[in-house]
Amino acid sequence: MIRAGFVGLLGLVVSTGALATDTLSRIQKTGALRLGFRADAPPYSYRSGDGSPSGYVVDLCREISEVIKKSTGAVNLKIEFVEVAAASRLETVRDGKVDILCDSTSVTMARRELVDFSIPTFIDGAGLLYRNTGPGHLADFEGKRIGVLQGSTNEEALKAVLYKFDIEAKIVPMKSHEDGVRAIVDKSLDSYFGDRGILSHYLRASKNQSILKLEEQYYTFETYALAIPRGDGRLRLLVDGALADLYRSHAVRRIYTRSFGNTAPDEFMRALFVIHGVPK
Repeated sequence: MIRAGFVGLLGLVVSTGALATDTLSRIQKTGALRLGFRADAPPYSYRSGDGSPSGYVVDLCREISEVIKKSTGAVNLKIEFVEVAAASRLETVRDGKVDILCDSTSVTMARRELVDFSIPTFIDGAGLLYRNTGPGHLADFEGKRIGVLQGSTNEEALKAVLYKFDIEAKIVPMKSHEDGVRAIVDKSLDSYFGDRGILSHYLRASKNQSILKLEEQYYTFETYALAIPRGDGRLRLLVDGALADLYRSHAVRRIYTRSFGNTAPDEFMRALFVIHGVPK
């Protein structure tokens, strides 16, 4: 009885191991790498004016794709960009529709139940965008309408911040950052809560820049990373190695400048590049 039970358990372990995700083998067979990207999360992941996927994290993924090409021997590797929605992007990785998610995804323990993550790609935090006529601080938005991207970590963060400071405000979920910024301009929102890097991009690009202001306060700190299928150790090691090489060689500075201009990486980003530039 004990032997039979042991054999049955061993069979289960072998069966489970056989089902482990092996993305690189699939890429070798199909000759295609599927990269998920967002159309509405600049400067990290977005669709540029000519319709092509662009942004800091997208460019990191392009570099990683070259490493995957060499590793798999897929000389004619086809890169398939798959547009994903903010609210369901992690499920596209979990369900095998996307191999690597190339956007501003924050790492959380709850999300690690769905996907695995690479070493960090960026450190950002939540801030508040509003009309420069005021109010000018979160504490002054009592009874006001504050927009936030639906289904994002910032939605929960905003609730926590309002609770912490005992502020009664109306939270308005938005489908996109662009909708949120537009709603401030047309006064259907009083402010918009989101990642400062994204808000800074929309502020610089807005034709209504003169009437908008980004508060200097950071309300959260979040670590971004690339989401990959759970249990795929080979893919994660290759992705981490590619990122570490970019950080260690300072090649990442060229990619950073492409998305953020001549603004130097801040102390958090400089530390990220040093700490995660892991030797081979």
